[in-house]
Amino acid sequence: MLNLRWSWHPGAVELFESIDPAGWAASGGDPFAMLSSMRPGRLADLAGDEDFLRRMDTVLADLREYTTEPRWYQSGDAGATDSLPSAIAYFSPEYGITAVLPQYSGGLGILAGDHLKSASDLGVPVIGVGLLYRHGYFTQSLSADGWQTERYPADDPNGLPLTLLRNVAQEEDGEPVRVSVDLAGGKRLTAQVWVAQVGRVPLLLLDSYVEENELALHEVTDRLYGGGSEHRLRQELLLGIGGVRAVRAFCAITGHPEPEVFHTNEGHAGFLGLERIREYVESGLTFEEALEVGRAGTVFTTHTPVPAGIDRFPRELVERYFTAAVAAGAGLPLDRMLALGAETYPGGDPHVFNMAVMGMRLAQRVNGVSVLHGQVSREMFAGLWPGFDTSEVPIGSITNGVHAPTWVARDISELGDATAAAAADGSRLWQIRRRLRARMVTQTRRRLRESWQQRGASGAELTWIDDVLDEQVLTIGFARRVPSYKRLTLMLNDPKRLTGLLLDPDRPIQIVIAGKAHPADEGGKRLIQQMVRFADSEAVRRRIVFLPDYDMALAHTLVAGCDVWLNNPLRPLEACGTSGMKVALNGGLNVSVRDGWWDEWFDGANGWAIPTADGVADPVRRDELEASALYDLLEKSVAPLFYDASADGVPGGWVEMIRHELRSLGPLVQADRMVGDYVRHLYAPAAESGRALAADSFAAARELAAWKERVREAWPAVRIEHVEADGAEPSLGAVLDVRVTAALGGLTASDVSVEVVCGRTGEDDEITEPTYVTLAADDSAPGPQARFWGAVELGQPGLFGYTVRVLPKHPLLASRAELGLVTYPDAPAGMTNGDLR
Repeated sequence: MLNLRWSWHPGAVELFESIDPAGWAASGGDPFAMLSSMRPGRLADLAGDEDFLRRMDTVLADLREYTTEPRWYQSGDAGATDSLPSAIAYFSPEYGITAVLPQYSGGLGILAGDHLKSASDLGVPVIGVGLLYRHGYFTQSLSADGWQTERYPADDPNGLPLTLLRNVAQEEDGEPVRVSVDLAGGKRLTAQVWVAQVGRVPLLLLDSYVEENELALHEVTDRLYGGGSEHRLRQELLLGIGGVRAVRAFCAITGHPEPEVFHTNEGHAGFLGLERIREYVESGLTFEEALEVGRAGTVFTTHTPVPAGIDRFPRELVERYFTAAVAAGAGLPLDRMLALGAETYPGGDPHVFNMAVMGMRLAQRVNGVSVLHGQVSREMFAGLWPGFDTSEVPIGSITNGVHAPTWVARDISELGDATAAAAADGSRLWQIRRRLRARMVTQTRRRLRESWQQRGASGAELTWIDDVLDEQVLTIGFARRVPSYKRLTLMLNDPKRLTGLLLDPDRPIQIVIAGKAHPADEGGKRLIQQMVRFADSEAVRRRIVFLPDYDMALAHTLVAGCDVWLNNPLRPLEACGTSGMKVALNGGLNVSVRDGWWDEWFDGANGWAIPTADGVADPVRRDELEASALYDLLEKSVAPLFYDASADGVPGGWVEMIRHELRSLGPLVQADRMVGDYVRHLYAPAAESGRALAADSFAAARELAAWKERVREAWPAVRIEHVEADGAEPSLGAVLDVRVTAALGGLTASDVSVEVVCGRTGEDDEITEPTYVTLAADDSAPGPQARFWGAVELGQPGLFGYTVRVLPKHPLLASRAELGLVTYPDAPAGMTNGDLR
């Protein structure tokens, strides 16, 4: 049980369920809870049950093979094995592995859990790092008037599927490992380390409830996303700095390979970069040299498309804590550490320390979590790379995925993978979908009854719940966190029209809703109350329900049982949104605004896109327009297709859309694809960069740091002195000869790249969709100034413009914009007046 692979392995789940089916159901699929409440003597019965013992041996043998045999990462399919990192440390503030280990609040944690599970399945040597929250996130219930209330039940780590990391070298049982972080005011925060085994992947969870800490510091790991700024800062210092120290201890004790790559999943763990710099400084490097080595092997993933979603601490508070680190002998320059999180760009606040900004400055590779989110992130953080076109901002994207073995219902997975499921007989596919919907209806009624009882209703008042939802009716799901931009209540924009859809005599719909608002988000709580009050009304309460306490267990039921998954965020504020991916793998269809992953993979036939009013500035009017578009879509497209059944009761058009969805989305939305992308495009290059800088006693790191310092000092004197261009009359295919004279301020031609930036021009003479042509250095030209030349082909129709620029060049830079330095002429270099035909 201590290896959580059981939570996504059908054989193990079936084995546990067979022990006590009623107890398994009552525990919500928690083997620890089930076994603790099992009647005396049952274990003795099982010990004599040869059939059970045989099945148990089969499951154990499968686990041994799974954890020891080579997998994809070791096969060579991931790339040359000697180029892959020996290990990757993956840091996240939350993890959704299983409902049995409640250490998550929403999508970020679920994504992190799926990342670890797929890494395990693929054999990727990841070490997860997080915090162990004694009270988790919170348990949500509703008051009589529909207001969200929160409880924080305490979890005893000894009752969870965890083992305490011990220093077995000290004595037979080993003393528990301790890691410490210096805090402001001369305090020291100490934590013990619990290990959750996620298949092949160890997940290290730091716990501050140790006797070495003063009472107030016990509470550092009290709850997820709780407390004020100082509390959160302490959590993030422990996660980042303490997490690296925990990794070092774990590797030393277990012999696990040391990580060559560190992956920061959102900015909460960004302080890991400072700890790694401290380690390198301690080994003899300067701060700048250590920064280069650390950056080379670090990957930073941003998950938020809105500034409000980023941790920003008062600069004075961070300064106090950093001063403590310096005073403790870390040897790190305070001004340079503070500069890492400074918002030194237009519109930035000089009084805050920005964790995302620090994360990007400490990582050579940065990515968003969908193609659209990558674009939004480049626009959002463009100020860090002034002078560069948005498309050049070095933030890429790897679109999230979901762990299919976790989220695909057994009924669907028995058909095979998504391609096999798509090929199943239409009648069988439809019967499975009906069975999953019926199962969800049963679970919804049970949870709804429990919720009403918590709200004070008596059993005699709740007989109507027996008729809530209908197993034959088109069922729509909406479940997610409840910040304002996700627009929980958009469907309530016209209550009369929504009521008409719910109660339509021929083609009714029914809606199941769930979601938590952050405890401090009064606006989100009001949205929930508004939804609950509508769902409470006697006229519609059998067709629309709000289920409190959205967690992984409820999510499993909803993503499998809903026919349609609704997602209507304010575009483009959804970074990715993976719940709809889970629905797609179960044969449900998406009705969504084209945001996050749906913008990328909607093909016009694998679901429906809600039209958006992107150009409408008035938010009230925009909501009205998009809500009306949603109603039209449900009424005129979705419901008619669902209810258009043949004589055998199978809606052929609907089933064909499910088939196409499974074929088109099945290979794309899986976390195996996502983790493979991270390995090939980020982890392997990061490992190679780190090795290159560390070779020969960090010779390349020392040279690169010295080169960057020389470039930065010289750059104010770099300027373009003269630009000449001549060629034939402008026409498609004509060649423009460009010659540039530049003063390099003491740099050499090998230190820079001189480029022509060219392309069509817009109304304000700006170059749109630019292309870049690198000019060659003219070594034969005498004189103190450098000269460059090259030919530019006029390859696009329309007005054509160009300019030139100088930027630093070095083989160890990951992108041309890495230093954020670029020089343009004082005036535009040129533009043709003709229209290229």
